[in-house]
Amino acid sequence: MRALTGTWIERAACLDVDPELFFPVSPARRGAAETERAKAVCGGCAVREPCLAFALDTGQAHGVWGGTDPGQRRAIARRRARRRTGPSTPRRSAR
Repeated sequence: MRALTGTWIERAACLDVDPELFFPVSPARRGAAETERAKAVCGGCAVREPCLAFALDTGQAHGVWGGTDPGQRRAIARRRARRRTGPSTPRRSAR
């Protein structure tokens, strides 16, 4: 965490919130409620964008980062990858 000293993380709305809220055990039931509560904390955060950028750049596969859950970040990463490679062309079957 020392490497992040002096960066956006020191201004994060989640600094005084239990970190376990942002890493629910399951996406279902109680975990879904925790995820929504974590996203609500992110909703009012001044550094939401750099937090999300960090999560995407470092491949954070778990938890709520920048107001997004893992599924949302995977979707963002797929869109980014498509933009880098351009539109995909349909594959032809080998006959």
